[in-house]
Amino acid sequence: MESLFVKYTKIASVVAAYWSISISMVFVNKYLLSSDDLKLNAPLFVTWFQCVVTVLLCFLLSILSQFIPDVISFPAVKLDLRLCRATLPLSIIFVCMITFNNMCLKYVGVAFYYVGRSLTTVFNVIFTYLLLGQTTSLKAIACCAVIIAGFFLGVDQEGVAGSLSIMGVIFGVMASASVALNAIFTKKVLPLVDNNVWRLTLYNNINATVLFIPLMIVFGEVGEVMNFPKLDSVQFWNMMLVSGVFGFAIGYVTGLQIQMTSPLTHNISGTAKACAQTIIACIYFAEVKSGLWWLSNMVVLVGSGGYTEVKRREMKQQHQQITAQVEKQLEMEKQFEKPSDSLEREGPSKSIV
Repeated sequence: MESLFVKYTKIASVVAAYWSISISMVFVNKYLLSSDDLKLNAPLFVTWFQCVVTVLLCFLLSILSQFIPDVISFPAVKLDLRLCRATLPLSIIFVCMITFNNMCLKYVGVAFYYVGRSLTTVFNVIFTYLLLGQTTSLKAIACCAVIIAGFFLGVDQEGVAGSLSIMGVIFGVMASASVALNAIFTKKVLPLVDNNVWRLTLYNNINATVLFIPLMIVFGEVGEVMNFPKLDSVQFWNMMLVSGVFGFAIGYVTGLQIQMTSPLTHNISGTAKACAQTIIACIYFAEVKSGLWWLSNMVVLVGSGGYTEVKRREMKQQHQQITAQVEKQLEMEKQFEKPSDSLEREGPSKSIV
């Protein structure tokens, strides 16, 4: 049995890996999408390439797991066209999600990126009610109101600073809505792939690689890429490959963090990571922000953290109620069993002749 120190060390390592990969991926994508060095106006192509890398890595790990199962554990990859069709609605939402995320990052700075797409929780509450008919408590709705207030304050302060991009904000809102929809539809589609997240990742990215091709043609990105002066640059393709690996790795470390801790801890870790990411971005890009700008970030963080805590308490209370009902049911069953037990001990009654 492993010691408490070893357990905490493993958890700390997983959390550190999640932070490192997630923050690095944002900075790498920002470089590819809007750096003055590259000047590549092809966000769909960048996103498509990341999906291709994910598919190739899934196949590679599946093959390696058959030869060295003690070192690598990965489900066997077997392409089923019926599952491709069944997961297509989710894949369309998935394509929208990663496209809007990258488009938001293209137009806004890394520092504002978290606030720019901070309405995911709000859209999750809205879509949960509209699609699933599930209501939300007033406390959770109040936390959503705090997030909305922080979002608008952040947009206002970004405008005051002269760095506001209306397109970036629009894409951020659309990304938030897509992320919320993706979470809801993922729960519905997961049973089709035996609740295997990696199989769902594979089919999502296979569908995405096909869906992105007509989009790239319609928006003229094929010609943009063919005329890109750094198409033969080793550095460019290295960065593209790194972004694809990070895109694949973030799915793995996210699942690992949830497995090693809990969904609640994962949300807290993600919120803290966003705060660290904002500070690092301001330092790295030498951006000076006003007090109200920082306040908007704190308001969003407090609202998100408050929502997580409210949902944790509600889930705990619901679990206690279910446990109490089960215990009451078991107690009632025991009481009904007692008379029959006593009759069996006494034996059959004698008949009177």
